[in-house]
Amino acid sequence: MSVKSCEKIEKSQVALTIEVGAAEFQAAIEKAYQKMRRKINVPGFRPGKAPRKIIEGMYGAEVFFEEAINIAFPDAYEEAVKERELQPVGYPAVEMVGDATREGFTFKATVPVYPEVVLGEYKGLTAEKEEVKVTAADVEERLKQLSDRNTRLVSVEREAKEGDTAVIDFEGFLDGKPFDGGKGENHSLELGSHSFVPGFEEQVVGMKAGEEKEIDVTFPEDYHADLAGKAVVFKVKCHEVKEKEVPEMDDEFAKDVSEFDTMKELKADLKKKIAEERQKTADREFEDAVMSKVAEGITAEIPDAMVENQARQFVENFKVQIGQQGIPYDQYAQMTGISEAKLLEDAKEPALRQVRMDLALAAVIKAENIEASDEEVEDEFKKLAEQYGMDLEMVKKYIQADQVKDQVVSRKAVAVVVDSAVAVKPEKKAAKKAAKKAEDKTEEAAEGEEKPKKTAKKAAKKAADGEEKTAKKTAKKTVKEEKKEEE
Repeated sequence: MSVKSCEKIEKSQVALTIEVGAAEFQAAIEKAYQKMRRKINVPGFRPGKAPRKIIEGMYGAEVFFEEAINIAFPDAYEEAVKERELQPVGYPAVEMVGDATREGFTFKATVPVYPEVVLGEYKGLTAEKEEVKVTAADVEERLKQLSDRNTRLVSVEREAKEGDTAVIDFEGFLDGKPFDGGKGENHSLELGSHSFVPGFEEQVVGMKAGEEKEIDVTFPEDYHADLAGKAVVFKVKCHEVKEKEVPEMDDEFAKDVSEFDTMKELKADLKKKIAEERQKTADREFEDAVMSKVAEGITAEIPDAMVENQARQFVENFKVQIGQQGIPYDQYAQMTGISEAKLLEDAKEPALRQVRMDLALAAVIKAENIEASDEEVEDEFKKLAEQYGMDLEMVKKYIQADQVKDQVVSRKAVAVVVDSAVAVKPEKKAAKKAAKKAEDKTEEAAEGEEKPKKTAKKAAKKAADGEEKTAKKTAKKTVKEEKKEEE
């Protein structure tokens, strides 16, 4: 194998012209013969026993050329890539240069490669950062959540009212006949939850345990096709009425739900935890904003293959997430009418952002000569073991050291950018809204008919952003996920 030429072309692609010599091609032809001989019928020979020269004499010297080219190409291509120290990021487009002969053949492989990246500013950047505040109302809301989790349902001997839970049997009839999906037994229905057909819960209000009743309802026009707009009758029997028993917000409650003895201590702890949660959120959003600026500031010719690969990864992650929610992807696609091609198209914009982010991070690592020591990698393994409550050696079994090393290096690179960044207070929402409104009016006046185009573009961007959230990039699997797969 010899590389006749190596030319850089647009979009970070390289065109390699590679020659496969006579010795390599003859070896590939022999392999092709060994592979194909059983399928070639030669009179006077049992299947697979005809000599190569006999077959070539009957069918021509080129009979094995096509298969031999397919055999020789991968090794020749990989050797050429290694020789020229290229970093392919996709599959090559291949075309023959001239015809193959016994002396060999020449082909051209055009392959997308990792782009050259020029960093813009990555230190001393400015981004908005929310100031963390926790109000008394925030603490009360968290207390209410604790109260809701500790609220019990107790039976009562009275008529059901809104907010109660009624335990009922029901069966629906359309034109006097039961319909599919219209029957349930010992169903707990929270009155006022609006989880049933409109008008149903309101008529259960007032029923007592042991009472039976017929309820007339009309299904909405946008309901299931068989029942849309239809008037039906439900026969309902109430078995039990339950009301919520809400705990008193006192010191006894604090003792029951926490390690504290007084409500004052519990509230102080809740305030502290809320502040910590919000601080983490503010820090993460500040980090995202700063790193987005670094990504926007790079100069690079990004090959389409990198974006397409990332978009496909987003879609695959989305499929996994849908499956984890108990919805097979095929069923989801049928329900929503969204094709995989549409998902891939919508994922391209967030995929491009993610690729730029990855390139920017790698460029910072290179510029700062960031490395991870063996001690740092070991410490990271220990943190993971503690996080997942697993033995250290077990964690090392499921996650490779190189993956952990990459995580440590990436985190250190982000720290270089974030630690040098300057946080500023966000503009007030009212001021932002007014500025946006003025900007929109200016655009409308200046652009006239172009405005609808911009609106459509914004809608498309919003849809892509939504896809990015549901198909967030998963660079590495967690210990739990990999363990689950092995089991």
